[in-house]
Amino acid sequence: MYTLKKSLGQHFLKDENICRKIVDAVQAEHPAQLLEVGPGGGAITKYLIALNGVDFKAIEVDAEKVQYLTATYPALQGKIIHKSILDATAPFTGGFHIVGNFPYNISTQILFKILDWKEQVPVITGMFQKEVAQRIAATPGSKTYGVTSVLMQAFYDVAYLFDVSEQSFNPPPKVKSGVIRLRRRETTEPMKTAKAFTLLVKTAFNQRRKTLRNAVRSLFTEEILKDAIFTKRAEQLSVADFAQLSFKMN
Repeated sequence: MYTLKKSLGQHFLKDENICRKIVDAVQAEHPAQLLEVGPGGGAITKYLIALNGVDFKAIEVDAEKVQYLTATYPALQGKIIHKSILDATAPFTGGFHIVGNFPYNISTQILFKILDWKEQVPVITGMFQKEVAQRIAATPGSKTYGVTSVLMQAFYDVAYLFDVSEQSFNPPPKVKSGVIRLRRRETTEPMKTAKAFTLLVKTAFNQRRKTLRNAVRSLFTEEILKDAIFTKRAEQLSVADFAQLSFKMN
């Protein structure tokens, strides 16, 4: 067997109904190549390796889980990448889908890592702490709308699929969870560069209670800062607003 490691934020799924719902959501997107992030004890993995016509790989940082998975599921021989996704290179050439019960302590970092691969990743199906899932799917004007919302929605359409209760895990986390699907947008808003756009969004939300004029003053000339849009706060701007504004940056 294996042990649970709190240091890795491990909460393993035990609800077979939820496992099947996640796999059904993945299968509905018809992936040819599929990467599972953090397979853990294999709750979802055992269904994913049975999908017909899917080239499957998993990435797992915990050596004990890698050993357990390869011993329990022989079909995984040669298909597990033993490292952190944050340190990984793209595991396939060409496009691949991503699925995972993402470790809650680094779930946002994982999404930003996936953004580096966005040209190869058309769909992400992931389980997150419910608060994080809601933040990713949040719309302008809401309290949960922030950096993660804007950066992900700039490149992906987000759908909140379903809630997952604490009792679906071992051990039960202290928070509820939610499963979302991110499907890459066919067209994205024109922006100066992805790097400039990201800097603008992060700077704007770093002091979200201030008006944009005060929050992003270092990124624009005084003349540009006279524009009326700078009287707004970051959470009032849409992805398109941020993208258009990026062209006016220094």
